[in-house]
Amino acid sequence: MRIKQVAVVQGLHIYRPWTPHKPMTLRIETVSDTQGTTIIRPIGRIRAEHLDELKAQIKCNAQTLVLDLEQVTLVDVDVVRFLGICHSEGTELLHSSPYIHEWIARER
Repeated sequence: MRIKQVAVVQGLHIYRPWTPHKPMTLRIETVSDTQGTTIIRPIGRIRAEHLDELKAQIKCNAQTLVLDLEQVTLVDVDVVRFLGICHSEGTELLHSSPYIHEWIARER
């Protein structure tokens, strides 16, 4: 796998590249494999104000797409609803923590 793009989101501002002196709330890694699958890996806390950047990353990689949620530590209700829509539209949600998975099911 090869890392294609990294976006770091702090509040409503996007910093590229990440620098150690700025606190990170969300980092988004985009990885493409040899079969043409794109894995978007958000790292940290995802809040409603981060959804525009996450949607932009998804739109740029509209081919076969997987959201790897293994390193997501916190989400809010808007994010859960968005993830539920992504899942219902066929996006695979990989490594979702039990609380996120259960919350998505309750929001349906």
